[in-house]
Amino acid sequence: MKTDLYKRLPVPKQLESEPSPTSKPTPLYKPKPESRPDFTDNFPRAANAKSPLDLPEIPPWNKPPEPHVEEMTPLFIGFTRNWRLLQQVIVSYITAGWPPEDIYVVDNSGVMHSNRNGLLGLQNPFYVDYKRLTDVLRIKVLTTPTLLTFAQLQNFFTFVSLEHGWEHYFWAHMDSPAVSDEEYEEEGQPYQSLYMRAVTVMRETMPPGYGPLAARWFAYDRLTLVRTQAYVAVGGWDPLIPFYMTDCDMHERLWMKNFTIADAKAGLIYDVASAVDDLEIFYRKNSQPSKRDDAPSSPTSEPAAPRVKANGRASLEYHKLLQKLDEMQRAKHEDKAGRNTWQSAQQGGQGEPFYRDSAGFEQGISMTMDFGRKVFEEKWGRGRCNLREAGLRENDAWRLIPAWEAEEVQRKVEEDKERERKEWVAKGKEEKKPGKEKGQRLR
Repeated sequence: MKTDLYKRLPVPKQLESEPSPTSKPTPLYKPKPESRPDFTDNFPRAANAKSPLDLPEIPPWNKPPEPHVEEMTPLFIGFTRNWRLLQQVIVSYITAGWPPEDIYVVDNSGVMHSNRNGLLGLQNPFYVDYKRLTDVLRIKVLTTPTLLTFAQLQNFFTFVSLEHGWEHYFWAHMDSPAVSDEEYEEEGQPYQSLYMRAVTVMRETMPPGYGPLAARWFAYDRLTLVRTQAYVAVGGWDPLIPFYMTDCDMHERLWMKNFTIADAKAGLIYDVASAVDDLEIFYRKNSQPSKRDDAPSSPTSEPAAPRVKANGRASLEYHKLLQKLDEMQRAKHEDKAGRNTWQSAQQGGQGEPFYRDSAGFEQGISMTMDFGRKVFEEKWGRGRCNLREAGLRENDAWRLIPAWEAEEVQRKVEEDKERERKEWVAKGKEEKKPGKEKGQRLR
C-alpha cells in the first residue's frame, strides 16, 4: 500500500512497476598475472643521439652502395608489440647493408597517432619511438589506421607497393634479425653484403624469361622478396583467415595459379624471442683483426679462434654476435611456453591512450587465430595445408563438404546419393501409373 511519503519521493517510473533487487552479484576477477621486470631500452647510444652521426659507423664492408642501386628495394617490417625486438631487427638490417631510406616500419599497433605524438611509454607493449626511427636511424614509418591482422597487414604491403609503382618489394619478420655472412665468398666474385646478395637475387628474377615468379624465400620466409602483380593476380591474402593458416592458403593459391616460390640465400637470418641488451654489438665498432690470415699459430696456444679477414671482416666481434644470436634462437625453439612469448612480454601502459590489458589482448589474438583455422578448414574442407597434394584446385574453395577425405564421410555421401537415386526412380514410376500422366485430371 502506497503512503503519502512514497508519493512525494521522485521515484523513477521503471521502479514504480518493477522493484529493484536488494543486491547485485559481486564481479569475480581472474588472478592477477605475475609481474614482470620493466623493459629497458636496448640501444642507449641511440637514445642519446640526435642524428645518424651520433651512432657507430656501419662496418665498411657492409655499407650500402653509393649511389643507390638502380632498382627500388623497399623493405617492410610490420610492428604490433615489443619495441626491443623491433629496434633490433631494424639495426640488424641497417648494419647488414640495407639502405635506411628503403626500410619501412609499418606501425600496426592500432593506437592511431599516439606513438607519433609521443603519448606512450616504454613499458607499453605498443610503444614505438618515431623520432628515433626517423631522425636517428633515418628509416620511414607508415601508420595503419587501426589494428590489422597478419593477412590484412600483408595486403597493406601490397597496396602500398601498388601506390608507389613498385614491381617488387621485400618484407621481414620483426623477430628475425639478419646478419651478412662475412665468411661467404663465391669463387672469382667479390664479397657482397646481405643487402647486395638480396639485390642480386632480385635481379635474377626480373627478366621476362625467368617465369611466373611469386616470391623468393630467404630462410623460409623470414625475409621474402615479392613480385607485386603475382599477389594481386590471386586476389591477395584472404582477410577471412586472419593469422595462422593464412600463409598456407595464400601460397597454395599461388601454386594453383602456376606461380613459383623459390628459395634463395642472402645471409644469416635468425628466429628469436629476445633482444640483446646493447645493439652496438651489431656495429662491431672494435672489429679490427686480432690475427692475420697468414699469421702462424703457436702449437702451445689455446684452440684457434675463428680466422679473421685482413680487413676486419669476420672478426672476433662478428663471431661473438653470431654465437649470441644462435643462443637466442635455440632458447626460443626450446621454450616450453611456446615460440611467441615475446608478444606478451610487456604488461604496462595503464592510463595511456588505447590501453589494452596485455593478457586479455593476447587471449583475444589467440581466439582469433583459432577462428582463422576454422575458416580455413571450412574453405577447403580440411585442416591440413597440402591442398594440391589432396587434388584440390582454386575453384574448389568453399565448395567442399567438411572433412570430405574421411572414409565415413565418403561412405555417407555415397549412401545419400544412392538413396536420392532410388527416390528419383520411385518418383518416376509413381508418375507413370495410370491416371498420373502429366496434365491428366484424376476422377
